[in-house]
Amino acid sequence: MTFTRPVSVVMTVFNEADNIETVLRTLLAQTRPPDEIVIVDGGSTDGTSGVIEQLAQDTASLGPTRLTYLVRPGANISQGRNAAIAAATHELIAVTDAGVRLNSDWLENLTAPFSRDGKATGVEVVAGFFRADPDPASPFQVAMGATVLPVEDEIEPEKFLPSSRSVAFTRRAWQAAGGYPEWLDYCEDLIFDLNLKEKGFAFAWQPSALALFAPRRSLKAFWLQYYRYARGDGKANLFLKRHLLRYFTYGVAAPVGLVGAWRFPWLGVLVVGAGLAYLRQPYRRLFIYETGFKKLPLAGKIAAVGWVPVIRATGDFAKMAGYPPGRAWRKRNSGKITG
Repeated sequence: MTFTRPVSVVMTVFNEADNIETVLRTLLAQTRPPDEIVIVDGGSTDGTSGVIEQLAQDTASLGPTRLTYLVRPGANISQGRNAAIAAATHELIAVTDAGVRLNSDWLENLTAPFSRDGKATGVEVVAGFFRADPDPASPFQVAMGATVLPVEDEIEPEKFLPSSRSVAFTRRAWQAAGGYPEWLDYCEDLIFDLNLKEKGFAFAWQPSALALFAPRRSLKAFWLQYYRYARGDGKANLFLKRHLLRYFTYGVAAPVGLVGAWRFPWLGVLVVGAGLAYLRQPYRRLFIYETGFKKLPLAGKIAAVGWVPVIRATGDFAKMAGYPPGRAWRKRNSGKITG
């Protein structure tokens, strides 16, 4: 296959010494190598810079790929991505994250929709996809992947908002959308996606452009992640109805049903049925799609099944805790919000 349009791959990092080499090695082993990699470091203190600089000196590994490493202490994810894109040389921009492992054909598949037979297709944004990495596969991480990550057949391509673990777009689209929102520290890629859609840019859905990443390793880390996501929702004024429904479910419907079950057993049946229905999708993913689950021994499989409701409830309570501070921040900082 001949590649006529060069592409820059950008990412931000912060204290990623234990995983940055993985994503860079998988980038350099692509069937369609990136013409350029631009990394912006928000001020790592764990040796991330040494890993990157060592790789930059390994010209045999880099081949024709140009590697640019910039340090911007204190930059958040949006500021880092915008700085990387501004420093990039090419019109096509692909974005990924530290902490992922990219399939060898990730970039080839991600950039394919932009042209056909050597001619531009009119596509300006390509949405790749992501899955939990089956290696390593602890029961907790396997259950985490099944609980929090959708699978391809659940996606409605016309509504899908790509994660910046796996997305590509033209510089023109990035500029028109105003870049990533630098006032927002989490959920920034969703606001960027929504701005791209509002501007009318043509999206292509490319699930074969696959990034694999390791889910959080502990319940504490997961709580913090979802607390921050929900706080970002509040700051960005996203998903208000979903959050209100969650408060109603846990604050009103579930307590009323459980208390009422003492007098009306059928209410208890309804509560249990609703709970099972709520867990149906995670268990469907676990049993049918989660390849890590199949690799576990029997005891590990049992543990993964037990972790699913715990993870689900933990995520919900983390969201309920994080959303109000985000809304309060939005009220206090309305003048800083630009998109």
